[in-house]
Amino acid sequence: MSSILHARDDPQRPLRQHRGRYRRILRFAAWNLATTWWFELFLPRIGLGGVAARTRSRRMRQFARRFHDLAVELGGLMIKVGQFLSSRLDVLPPEITKELEGLQDEVPPVAFPGIAALAGHELGAPPDQVFASVDESPIAAASLGQAHRARLNPMDAGDTGLDAVVLKVQRPGIGAIVDVDLAALRKVAGWLSHVRLVSRRADMRALVEEFAMISLQEIDYLQEAVNAERFAADFAGDDRVAVPEVVWERTTRRVLTLEDVTAIKITDARALRAAGIDPATVAPVFAAIMFDQLFTNGFFHADPHPGNIFVTPVRAGAGERPWKLTFIDFGMMGEVTPSTRSGLRKLLIAAAARDGKGLVAAINDVGVLMPSADSVGLERAMTQLFARFGGMGFAELREVDPREFRDFAVEFGDVVRSLPFQLPENFLLIIRAMSLTSGVCSALDERFNLWDSVEPYAAQLLRDERGNVVQDVARQALDAAGIALRLPGRLDALAGRLEEGSLEVAVPRLERQAARLERAGRRAASAVVFGALLVSGAIVRADDLAAGNALMAASSLPLLHALWAGRRVR
Repeated sequence: MSSILHARDDPQRPLRQHRGRYRRILRFAAWNLATTWWFELFLPRIGLGGVAARTRSRRMRQFARRFHDLAVELGGLMIKVGQFLSSRLDVLPPEITKELEGLQDEVPPVAFPGIAALAGHELGAPPDQVFASVDESPIAAASLGQAHRARLNPMDAGDTGLDAVVLKVQRPGIGAIVDVDLAALRKVAGWLSHVRLVSRRADMRALVEEFAMISLQEIDYLQEAVNAERFAADFAGDDRVAVPEVVWERTTRRVLTLEDVTAIKITDARALRAAGIDPATVAPVFAAIMFDQLFTNGFFHADPHPGNIFVTPVRAGAGERPWKLTFIDFGMMGEVTPSTRSGLRKLLIAAAARDGKGLVAAINDVGVLMPSADSVGLERAMTQLFARFGGMGFAELREVDPREFRDFAVEFGDVVRSLPFQLPENFLLIIRAMSLTSGVCSALDERFNLWDSVEPYAAQLLRDERGNVVQDVARQALDAAGIALRLPGRLDALAGRLEEGSLEVAVPRLERQAARLERAGRRAASAVVFGALLVSGAIVRADDLAAGNALMAASSLPLLHALWAGRRVR
């Protein structure tokens, strides 16, 4: 046991102990990256994009199934990676998210003797001596730990006022496994950082480091206990929210003891109705609570999946809500800096107002767009997007003719793909929290319209911020005055350049089209040479093996040129 608990004394020890695990993760990543390159980059370059398009859906399902099997077999952070993928309904296709959505429920539990040994080491005595009783069957088995129901001994019960508790214990050896998985993920991120298509849009190394920080915090149960109390303080006096109490006397870095608050799982519609609760009334309350965390408190639950939220019936008077939302599992929490929170509030207000230009300005404030981005095209795209699809719920969007989405993607896809995006610090958790929120709300009410919650919340934010309106107007007036003062000089300079014939007009789209045509011409010529050499080699090879092989080998040179010629032209 001591060797497991102190595996981190030697930084290289986990990698040596789990070398096979490390290699399996890298082999899986390498194979799927190579497959993606072949179908999504190579085949379209040689005119076989139709083949890639026809097989794309099947390939995505195969990838998701293979990753699913790998994650269930290995456990550890691979389960967490799968959870992140399954929650990205906004980015990833349903072939992937659907296959991975039940991943958390398939984690096999650790046998109780191993759990009891680790808990006894942490608490200083076997669990059956520390607690009045411990249920050996887990109520939840997750990738990093598992939970068992227990009852406090009479002395602890008298001190805390609690009786029924949940004992959460880390999986034995999980620290070493997390270290190995992070080492593998860092290696994969290094590979991806050399792929220009990926590196232009995201700093993969930074994303993995953020994921690493989140994962290491999740296996520190003292930090989770602090998070639970901070979350409870944020909602103190709020009759919508309940949080379990921490039993500090029975909590360490690897063992956490909390009040047992088990109730109705938030998406269990049958149980909710049996308790006299309409699931459709739960969705807007849950959405509003998540908005409060993100846009007001700045400290939010980043893993609000259905297993971490209960609907708890309570005694209520006439006109009062007869239930609360009880949050558990505070290992994955996020913080929003004041500047990011301000940008998010502006983004929410702009989205509610269907203001495409304001939305892009807010995206800039948040830091998602890099300073070099030309956002004019994005403003036009967002304005048209709001004009056509703004205000629709998920159910309504499903009824829209897919050709409309396809036409929109064709018209503005190049604009969006050309923009240099980046993910600011902690944004991975913000995206995850909002993705899970929308998924839970849709499960509660199929016709739930997120705009119905966004608009009143945005209106309240707007009323709260009206105190800054005078300052904003004054600032805009000063900006306008500065422009007016500089305008005569700029007009004089422009007139001078016109007279000298030195005025240059940049037309980026035209220049890009010309560059693309030039590259296409080069590649077409090389492709013809490649085909001629390849076919010639195949014909000659029947009579002269050496000459045929030489011609076929030589065909690789014009092929490489056809693929890469002109890549540096801008």
